[in-house]
Amino acid sequence: MKAVIQCGGKGTRLRPYTTVLPKPLMPLGTKPVLELLIKWLRRNGVRDIYITTGYLGHLIRAFCGDGQQWDVNITYTSEPEPLGTMGALSLLRDKLDGTFLVLNGDVVTDLSLNSLISHHRLHGAGITVATVTRNMRVDFGVIEESGFTVTRFKEKPNLSHLVSMGVYCLEAEMLAHVPTGVPFGFDDLMFRMLELGQPIKTFLHKGFWLDIGRVEDFQKAQELGCDEDVPPYETAPISFESVELSR
Repeated sequence: MKAVIQCGGKGTRLRPYTTVLPKPLMPLGTKPVLELLIKWLRRNGVRDIYITTGYLGHLIRAFCGDGQQWDVNITYTSEPEPLGTMGALSLLRDKLDGTFLVLNGDVVTDLSLNSLISHHRLHGAGITVATVTRNMRVDFGVIEESGFTVTRFKEKPNLSHLVSMGVYCLEAEMLAHVPTGVPFGFDDLMFRMLELGQPIKTFLHKGFWLDIGRVEDFQKAQELGCDEDVPPYETAPISFESVELSR
C-alpha cells in the first residue's frame, strides 16, 4: 500500500504561524504533525510514502529526508505553482499503480486504515472518501419565510453535516480524470465523477478527527496533547489478508 501526503498548500488559515513554517511542520506537543502522520502510516504497514511539496517545501525535505529514520521510503514532488489536492497526483502517475491512500498533511485522527481499505474494496469503488459528522454553529439568527412572512426562526442554530476528513482511498484509474499541469482540487474530482455518473463511496468514521489547518482545531489538538506520547492514532497494522477476504 502506498500513501500520498499532501503538503503543497500555503496554510493561509493558520497565518501568521505559517509564514515561517509550512503547515505540516506545525508542532503538536513536541513533534510536527507530519512526523506523527508518517509514524501512524508506518505503524499501519505503509512504507512507501510520497510527499507533495510547494510552499516552503525545502523545510519539509530537510526535516524528513528520505524517511529512513522512520523505516519508510519517502519520495517528493515539487509544485512551482499550487496544483491542488488532486492535481498534485498527476506528478505521480507512473508511481501509483494500484490502490493507494491520499491524506492531507494537517489531519489528526484515530481512523482505522484497515477498515477504510476493507470498505473501499468491498464496495468496488474508484474512490472512497473518509467522512465524519461535524456540528457547525451558525453565528446568526436563521429565518425561514414564505411570501415575505416569517414561518420559523432559529437563533444561532447548530447544523450537522457529513464532511470529508481529508483522507481518501483511490484506485489508479482515477488518475485518468486528473489533468496535468493545472490546478485540480478534490472538489473538481467530485464534480467530474458526479457528472460522469461514476459512484463515489463514503466511509463514516465515528472516532477522533481534527483538521489542524483550522486555528480552533490546532489549539484543541494542543490542549488534548496530540503528540507522540499520547497519540490518538490507530496502532494496529493493516491486515492485507483481512482486506482481501472482505472483498
